[in-house]
Amino acid sequence: MCPRLTTETMKVLVIHTRYKVPGGEEEVFSAETALLREKGHEVATLVMDNKELDLFPLPKQAAVTLWNPAAFKRVNQLMETHRPEVVHLHNIFPLCSPSVIHAAKRRGIPVVMTLHNYRLLCVNALLFRSGSTCEECLGRFPWRGIFRRCYRSSILASAVVAATLGLHRSLGTWRLVDRYIALTEFARKKFLQAGFPVEKVVVKPNFLSPDPGRGEGGGGYALFVGRLSPEKGIRTLLDAWQRMTRRIPLKIVGDGPLAGEMENKIMGMPQVEWLGRKPREDVIALMDKAEFLVFPSEWYEGFPLVLLEALAKGLPVLTTSTGSQATIVKDGLTGLHFKPGDARDLAAKADWMASHREELLGMRERARQEYEAHYAASTNYELLMAIYKKVTGGSK
Repeated sequence: MCPRLTTETMKVLVIHTRYKVPGGEEEVFSAETALLREKGHEVATLVMDNKELDLFPLPKQAAVTLWNPAAFKRVNQLMETHRPEVVHLHNIFPLCSPSVIHAAKRRGIPVVMTLHNYRLLCVNALLFRSGSTCEECLGRFPWRGIFRRCYRSSILASAVVAATLGLHRSLGTWRLVDRYIALTEFARKKFLQAGFPVEKVVVKPNFLSPDPGRGEGGGGYALFVGRLSPEKGIRTLLDAWQRMTRRIPLKIVGDGPLAGEMENKIMGMPQVEWLGRKPREDVIALMDKAEFLVFPSEWYEGFPLVLLEALAKGLPVLTTSTGSQATIVKDGLTGLHFKPGDARDLAAKADWMASHREELLGMRERARQEYEAHYAASTNYELLMAIYKKVTGGSK
């Protein structure tokens, strides 16, 4: 059984599966692991890469998604050599599989899982379908996700994901997790709505380390940073910029499946500049001078690091009035909200932000204060340790 916590430092095993296209989960995993080591904790990691799936025939891909015996074995080996006091899961889909939860619990090790998205509730992990939010499978077996091809537009791939969720619900796998970390209160409520135990789901947001520092603004442009995909609201953004009266320049950073469509559309929009994908240091430099960030995402989001970076830079955010983004950005205080998918509303709010410099300066100050109060590394570390100590039997 897991020993009771008796010292300030802990032994932690952190497990993460990389996506083929890196996302925010990778940065969160890396930052949190580095922070634990910086504070003197012994951290072992198991990192698997979903690119390995391409080496398997399709039947084996399906099998390891349901239960990966190799991942189960590797976790057992790591627990034997490292002897962790807690196992912390980030992304385990699909290559690690839920088998890693059973490996930890068979040795009596507490398990903490960060809920970066809605994978345990939804076949495509987004609660988003056909251009709008969708909660039809919330709290029930996701058979609709199979017939609507919600994962990779494939009925077979969707069936494998749905079978994984259904199998491990019936096996009680999700009940074996000692604490789930939701990134916002909005996300926590969705998991509670789906039937997760109220005492097991706690809120701990993402954080930034190192602090990128306060920005200055004055560049005279708005900024979009994100994946160019339907759920990110890029079509609504471009429609809005055609409707604006102030014509403030818009710089777009990112790439994705709608890149070609967007490039064609902005050919007749001289006020819009597409910069493609940029490294993080370039994005931070653009945030330094931007007047405000536009985040028109139309799905519920997890905890986008771009919003965290904006708050740290003191950059006001114009975002949708739905999902976690609406709880991260406070309407009228650190930015403004607009109705998801409503280009007219977005254009009106962007016009207001472009023409109210004094109010924008106040938002800048409050955004930076919000970051310092809630999203700095030191605050986040205390929240994480309280979770670890609670599940291992240590004092808060």
